[in-house]
Amino acid sequence: MRFYQSALIIACMSILFPATLAQAQAQAQAQAQAQAQAQAQAQAPLPDIRKVTTITPAREPYPPAELANKQVHEAFLTAAKTNRHVLLDFGGNWCPDCRILAGIFAVPSVSQWLDEHFVIVPVNVGHLDTNMELAQQYGVTIKAVPTVLVLTPQGRLLNPDGTLALGSARQMAPQSVITLLNEWYQRP
Repeated sequence: MRFYQSALIIACMSILFPATLAQAQAQAQAQAQAQAQAQAQAQAPLPDIRKVTTITPAREPYPPAELANKQVHEAFLTAAKTNRHVLLDFGGNWCPDCRILAGIFAVPSVSQWLDEHFVIVPVNVGHLDTNMELAQQYGVTIKAVPTVLVLTPQGRLLNPDGTLALGSARQMAPQSVITLLNEWYQRP
């Protein structure tokens, strides 16, 4: 009887073990791919836009305010799947600095770099009276726009010291905007 039980256990293990081994191999391969993608993104060179002489302000970079909750939720799902960060850009279509910031984001080389590193959500705050609770979820009170939050896919704020740093986008060199975003992106 004991021999029969041992044989049965060995037979079951031989059936289960290859499946478990295959699952472990698939999981290890997926992890290796995610790490390789993260390393490639971290090593991607910054776009050089020092020669860009004028930035065209975006006409209406912020979608209707009622879309914000859904777009933010979807951004975090996408960020988790693609190993990117989430960039929440709180602003209004009436704001000159917001429109310039969106214009910098629209420069083709910048847009490509941003898409490789971030899932971007422009959040319409109306006249500082809409969607304010979205920023408060991350410990940020919006006092001026643009307010930019860089978050991990798990929702950890990486730039608590600089949420208003891009608030004077009109006076900033476009290259310094990208450099600052990259600094926030690189934070552990």
